Amino acid sequence: MKCLALRYSFIVTGTDITSAAINKMNLVITQENIDGQITEELLDSDSEKDTVTVEFRQTDGTLITFLSDFKRHVKIFRALVLGEPEKGQSQYQALCFITHLDHGELIPSEAMARLRQKNPHVVRSAEERRGVEEFTMNAVLNMSRSWHLSTHIYNVCRDARDLVYTRQQDVKYWLDKGVEGSVFEVFPQSLNVTGLQSCSSTTDPWQPCACSYRLNLEWFPCQLKYCRGQGPNPYKCGIKSCSKGYRFDFYTPHKQLCLWDEDT
Repeated sequence: MKCLALRYSFIVTGTDITSAAINKMNLVITQENIDGQITEELLDSDSEKDTVTVEFRQTDGTLITFLSDFKRHVKIFRALVLGEPEKGQSQYQALCFITHLDHGELIPSEAMARLRQKNPHVVRSAEERRGVEEFTMNAVLNMSRSWHLSTHIYNVCRDARDLVYTRQQDVKYWLDKGVEGSVFEVFPQSLNVTGLQSCSSTTDPWQPCACSYRLNLEWFPCQLKYCRGQGPNPYKCGIKSCSKGYRFDFYTPHKQLCLWDEDT
């Protein structure tokens, strides 16, 4: 079954390398998305911090960062969207979305840190496409208190300032786990996303509206593969790769902060 690991050009190493090398991993993945476009993706894992980070630049110039904090069961999505100065926007706009990290969404940081790429120049495509997950972001985080939830939120999301979004159902999950309530602020009913006019149909650029943002993780290691050798127990011999789309619906104080929605 060794051909399985070679086919996907990744292996999960054993313990024959130094512990320092095992703790951290940095890989550059060349991947092809569903539209046939080729992009580079940086994959970073730190088993001591128990985090995995995926970062890439979209074809429109937007920088996407996806960080999974396994210790605190938190995942962070950040988009640095290039602004449109001719429409009165700044150089870029930062969006940050925080949600609960479910068990099994991607392989653990320790296993990720052991990955080694045998053919770094190969253009890769995801083996499994998992569709689009939709999120209604109806709460925000207090950035000055965000370290109670995850110490990584401030570092990743500081450019988003006061508009770091999450969901009420995630807030309840974290409160039940003992996270301080001062970290969160639930939107009043008058700002409920489902009751607001969409930004795409709003004509007044300074009117509050419901904004949507979509992104795709085109390639990430989602599952370990196991092979059988001569012994009784299977061993880790490779990975399975997945792609997944995300859509975030959220309140914005005026349409000027949601011009990409107008384009779609």
